[in-house]
Amino acid sequence: MHDWYYADARNTRHGPVTGDALRQLRDDGIVGDDTLVWRDGMADWQPFRTLAQAFGIARAPGLEAWALEPVAPAVDASAPADPDAGWRPVTDITGTGTAGSPYAPPTANVARADAVTRGGDVVLAGFRKRLAAYAIDALLLGIASALVGGLIYELLGVGGFGRGIWMEQIVVNTVSLVLSTLYFAWFHAAYAMATPGKMAVGIKVVRLDGARISFGRGVGRYLATILSSLILMIGFLMAAFTQRKQALHDMVCDTLVVDRWAFTDQPDRQRRDLGTVTVVVLVLLGILVGLGLLLFALLGIAAFS
Repeated sequence: MHDWYYADARNTRHGPVTGDALRQLRDDGIVGDDTLVWRDGMADWQPFRTLAQAFGIARAPGLEAWALEPVAPAVDASAPADPDAGWRPVTDITGTGTAGSPYAPPTANVARADAVTRGGDVVLAGFRKRLAAYAIDALLLGIASALVGGLIYELLGVGGFGRGIWMEQIVVNTVSLVLSTLYFAWFHAAYAMATPGKMAVGIKVVRLDGARISFGRGVGRYLATILSSLILMIGFLMAAFTQRKQALHDMVCDTLVVDRWAFTDQPDRQRRDLGTVTVVVLVLLGILVGLGLLLFALLGIAAFS
């Protein structure tokens, strides 16, 4: 059975994947009719539509007859395949900066730090890991918002008799909203695809196909968490029960939270256990919640005694 390679819309090479995996990617919409594919024994990269019949896919209506012609064999079929030494984006086939044919054979390797490897095992991040990550991020943002908001409050001089407390709260809450939006959007769209909290527990946010999200989508995802909060936090709890462990804001923005090694060329490094950081954070969080409930109960008893 041959290993297949394919190029995405940004001309990033992916693979190897099996023929069955490639067909599944086609069924999932990740690989389209015009997606360039290649395997050992093919002289050139070819659009997937030319191989549709080989994968048992019926000819699309209106597809030209030439598109279903057999793929030409390589000049030297006995030569070992070396896909890592054979990929160059279609904008620079010759290495001279000039455009080339998208059907030309691969000629050189181009390293991409954000390359997505699909077709392997994907470990989804559960509710407890996400809760631990959010607790870390909330602590960092709380400290930053208090410091920056207090500074702005003092610089603006908006305090005064009878209005200082509520005016300070408005300033701090506004700063908190802006900082939180920028914090989550920037980190999720950055190279690691994760906030410091998510990095600590070993998870990241990606699109449904494993690609990095954009800054704009990151902004939208954070604002969608407000919707998850307004319905009594049920939007967040959905991550514990949905099939892909998606919270409401993930569904709205078509995102997944997965292990940091998911959609990489080292999927075996993914962890299904909680990990030390997650366990420690959850224990501390549980202690704080317990102390809070105890204090609330004591205050209630004192009020009625």
